[in-house]
Amino acid sequence: MLRYRIALTLIPGVGDIIGKKLVSYCGGVDAIFKEKKSNLLKIPGIGENLVNAIVNHDMFEKVDKEIAFIEKYNIKPLFYLDSTYPIRMKQCIDSPMMLYYMGNADLNTEKIISVVGTRNVTEYGKDICKKIIKDLSSHNVIITSGLAYGVDTYSHKSALENNLQTIGVLAHGLDRVYPNANKSLAEKMIKNGGLLTEFMSTTNPDRENFPKRNRIIAGIADAVVIVEAAKKGGALITAEIANSYNRDVFAVPGKLTDVYSEGCNHLIKINKAVLIQSAEDILYIMGWETNKKPKKSAQRQLFIELTPDQQTIYDLMSLKTNTSIDELCINTGINVSKIAEVLLNFEMEGIIKCLPGKVYQLI
Repeated sequence: MLRYRIALTLIPGVGDIIGKKLVSYCGGVDAIFKEKKSNLLKIPGIGENLVNAIVNHDMFEKVDKEIAFIEKYNIKPLFYLDSTYPIRMKQCIDSPMMLYYMGNADLNTEKIISVVGTRNVTEYGKDICKKIIKDLSSHNVIITSGLAYGVDTYSHKSALENNLQTIGVLAHGLDRVYPNANKSLAEKMIKNGGLLTEFMSTTNPDRENFPKRNRIIAGIADAVVIVEAAKKGGALITAEIANSYNRDVFAVPGKLTDVYSEGCNHLIKINKAVLIQSAEDILYIMGWETNKKPKKSAQRQLFIELTPDQQTIYDLMSLKTNTSIDELCINTGINVSKIAEVLLNFEMEGIIKCLPGKVYQLI
């Protein structure tokens, strides 16, 4: 099974969205490689060039080398249909089909915050970063960032200093650490957090990989905090992606004359980020105050036990305001008719409501 899953990510022209579509229509990953060409051509949006690439694939030698690497270094391969795959990422239509993880943190824990910013962090940014993370330490929050110089490094270090788990999302394979100066930091993170990537071993930290990495930083968390950012750069890309994923975005303001506060101030100005001054602001907006009583979910009141399909669909819908059948089909691998059946049952039980445009919302 793992061989086919990795192989699917290597077929030219098969990205994350098309790959999930193929799995959904064929009923499984291995079925894609065993399906007749004539049947593959019947799948909407799948052209002859792509079908030829699937039928004439020749990548299993590379796949087997990767599996050997995975086994040697105790890496956890996470396919998007696995229960251990980050549930927050599942709701993102362009989430990676496959992730590679080395660490001990629960990627589906209750609270995850991504902290990002400029590589040229100032003393102001360092102090703010350390203070926010220190004040989050009593709330068992996992801190995620990109293991780059600057704000990323200080976020990871501050988390470890305050005994918080921290995850570094990489723009390359797990056979290396970039920048090399953070190698010892990465080793500590594996023991109290982890390293996560969508890239196979031997993948270099090429420029085009960083925007892809940023979508995971945005998608894996409940919210993204921008500490310092110039007018252009990766932090603002992450903020833009987070907004498209319906994530909360927070920004620390700075002086109007500070170059590395221009990005944060601009995000606040155009209402793409909420101004924060402390961890208390984050906890209040996220509803994570310790004295707040947890809500009872409708699911537990209405169901004694959910089927696996019902549970998967409910979990995905709970992480997004509005969800379409197509999104559920792509992100779960469950066939359309089964999803429609589950949604009908949910609607009859008063758990969801159908909105214009055939989208559904939890009540």
